[in-house]
This record gives sequence, C-alpha cells and structure tokens, in this order.
Amino acid sequence: MSYYLNKILDSSFEETIKKVLEELKKEGFGIITEIDVQATLKNKIGVDFRNYRILGACNPSFAYQALQVEDKIGTMLPCNVIVQSLGDKRTEVAAIDPLLAMGRLDNQGLLQIARQVQNKLKNVISRL
Repeated sequence: MSYYLNKILDSSFEETIKKVLEELKKEGFGIITEIDVQATLKNKIGVDFRNYRILGACNPSFAYQALQVEDKIGTMLPCNVIVQSLGDKRTEVAAIDPLLAMGRLDNQGLLQIARQVQNKLKNVISRL
C-alpha cells in the first residue's frame, strides 16, 4: 500500500504549481508552508537539484477537528503535497495519504476525519 496519492502531468513545473494551488483552494485548503527544495539545497549544500516544492496544505476546519480529537496530531500537520519536475515538461504531484498516515493511531474519531481529508486530496489529484 502506498503512503501517497499521486499523478503525473504533461505540463511544466510552474503550470502545475498553479493548478495544484487552484484545486487545493476548491477543497478548502490553504498553503501555510512552502519549501523550495531546489533553492534550499543549492543555498545550504551547493548542489543542483530538480524543481521540487513541498506545499504544506491545511484545511483549517479539519485541522481544528483533528486537534480536538488528538492534541498531538499537530506533529502530522499540515498535509504535505509535493510538486516535482520529471523533465520533458512532465511534472509529478503527490500528497500524503492522511488515512494511511493516521491509520496507525488507535483513534476512531481521528480516522473519520482522515477519511474526509483523504477524499478531498483525492479530488484535488483527480482533477489535475
């Protein structure tokens, strides 16, 4: 079983970022963190790396519900979505599968929330 949901697109890195942000917004997610891995690796250790961005997506309503059910769940928030260049104008989008990530916790209330978030992330990926 995969720990992520993904799709490969025939579009540029920047076009894909734009599409991902639009689709996340439609499902109630905002971006609270953004890490440009390419720039970070270049600045910190001087290596060249492909376009790779980590978007920390948060749906405030679900985050609040999850925090009410499990106060340490913040260690697993936000939901990370990556966009990475595969070359030849192909780009991959992958998102953590929250149901699998939280499935190891013995908390049925949290699993119900994770199922809903998983469905929203699946919607995002499928519409890309």
